[in-house]
Amino acid sequence: MHISANFDAGNIEVISLENKQDIQLKIRPDFGDQFFQWFNFRLSGEVGEQYVLNIVNAGEASYVEGWHDYQAVASYDRDYWFRLPTTYKDGKLSIEVELECNIIQIAYFAPYSYERHQDLLAAVQPHPLVSLEHLGQTLDKRDLTLVKVSDEKGSLNTTKLNIWIIARQHPGETMAEWLIEGLLYSLLDADNATSRQLLQKANFYIVPNMNPDGSVRGHLRTNAVGTNLNREWQNPSLEKSPEVFYVMKKMNETGVDLFYDVHGDEALPYVFLAGSQGTPSYSERLAKLRDKFSEVLQLASADFQTEFGYEIDAPGQANMTVATNAVAERFDCLANTLEMPFKDNANLPNKDTGWSPERSIKFGEVSLVAMLAVVDELR
Repeated sequence: MHISANFDAGNIEVISLENKQDIQLKIRPDFGDQFFQWFNFRLSGEVGEQYVLNIVNAGEASYVEGWHDYQAVASYDRDYWFRLPTTYKDGKLSIEVELECNIIQIAYFAPYSYERHQDLLAAVQPHPLVSLEHLGQTLDKRDLTLVKVSDEKGSLNTTKLNIWIIARQHPGETMAEWLIEGLLYSLLDADNATSRQLLQKANFYIVPNMNPDGSVRGHLRTNAVGTNLNREWQNPSLEKSPEVFYVMKKMNETGVDLFYDVHGDEALPYVFLAGSQGTPSYSERLAKLRDKFSEVLQLASADFQTEFGYEIDAPGQANMTVATNAVAERFDCLANTLEMPFKDNANLPNKDTGWSPERSIKFGEVSLVAMLAVVDELR
């Protein structure tokens, strides 16, 4: 029996392997020790044997409520991810597995590897509507890459609207980049009438992974120096948050007419939006746009709902360090944070897979429908 996390986005520390019915493990915190919840490791053992893996520091995790009704994900081929029997009790997360092959990968959610990120960029680059732009380097010297999709490749068309989409400010929220994959391929599909009409009206600026350093390091929420990027939008710096600094610099060049920031929520088992209602300049125009965007999303996907979500900020009380609020205020634009679950989607459960890469991909596709519904009213 062997457990390894020495790979891209791997995260686990082995305490004891002496008893296969009580394998003791510990999640390694993000740099700075403030956050942890993401785990990702491989178990090697005997086919047919049963193992119980106990994550003993789960009770100290960033979002303990996230363990309630949570089931870990696993895969033998790193393509199909299914749920394992998982229980949380007395500060310990216990995962049960009976091996069908010698090696199984177990994670908090289906990983989206840095290699797959590079594959996505390479796959879309040859498309005639796509140009890739190097925005800058992260603190670990990785590339921060922007995907521009426009019928005027490589140029700035000032007559069109500009739609900005970002994902994985919090690197452990891998469902966000799965969504981007679905959205990008749908946007580039010449047989997709929704996409073709959108591209007649708007340029798309998409950052599939805002936090490649945290992604590779196996962090839940922060970059290489322990910075939560989604608290840096009021005053980003090259020392702490170059990722936000470079994206904001580019946004100032292009302007923003619609902003979509894609995330995952550890605790709430729903797909929902969080808007900019608490910003100082929130207006009736933006409220109507947000209502229409939300209504169309609900029609386009049964996975989306509006009953459950975050408490709405009181007028003028928004946290202006958060991306959605900062961008909405700076550009007077429709801005939303999309949240997807780590757990199953309670209003449309699937006991085998829960919320999954496939459902994230599909939601990326239908997000374009909501964008088309409001594009003519953005300005």
